[in-house]
Amino acid sequence: MSARRKTTKSPADLATVVAAMERELRVGEVPDYPGALNGLQLASRGGTVTRVAVAVDACEAVIRRAVAAGADLLLVHHGLFWSGAQRIEGAVFRKLATAMDGGLAIYSCHVPLDVHPVLGNNAQLAAALGLRNAEPFFCWKGIKLGLRAAVDMEREALVARVRTAVGGGAVHVCPGGPSRVRRLGIVSGGAGAEIAAAAAEGIDTFLTGEGPHWSYTLAEELGVNVLYAGHYATETFGVRALGRWLGKKFRLPPAVFLDHPTGL
Repeated sequence: MSARRKTTKSPADLATVVAAMERELRVGEVPDYPGALNGLQLASRGGTVTRVAVAVDACEAVIRRAVAAGADLLLVHHGLFWSGAQRIEGAVFRKLATAMDGGLAIYSCHVPLDVHPVLGNNAQLAAALGLRNAEPFFCWKGIKLGLRAAVDMEREALVARVRTAVGGGAVHVCPGGPSRVRRLGIVSGGAGAEIAAAAAEGIDTFLTGEGPHWSYTLAEELGVNVLYAGHYATETFGVRALGRWLGKKFRLPPAVFLDHPTGL
């Protein structure tokens, strides 16, 4: 009786993995802020992928944890270059040095990951809320940035559902609209400043991550509820979904989610 040969999974080629994400997320077609610099932001010497880590922010603490976890690809929502051109010193130097010494490539995807119809932050958040009839809404730079859904529930019941979806974190409520929610709009992240434009599309309740101080009183004046569920908390969904998608496509081990909440 012959011994069973042990099989091992081959590493995926980094360029092939990146190309697959570019196609799926339509990175070249979806508009974004210039500082997002979507795509591969840092290559690796090895050029292969055996372990993926995912996180919201490419901050120093996350990069160190990704290297410690043995990851050779880090997927993030907020990349390395939000502040534009910077001197390679201090924390910027430490982040790049840690990643390069650890063989870690970094891939970032912002708005294309927000708006993806399946893997996106908005779609995943809507699914976590049990919404099955969500459709694109909120025009921005020629695309629909969020989702809207017809619902029929008490505002407090919706708040409880949102709180559960974002992991039990705080949901700050502006009760400026009706106590019974019927037209819900969702834009993850920091879209509170867009409350007037969102309200103009006919919603009575707006779910986002955060907003400026004045967005609360403006929502009251517009007669709209706003649920501020946390910028960070509403944007953990996309990177986790992308990590799962990548794992299945390339037969990689489950992606490691590096939770580094800001409370904002």
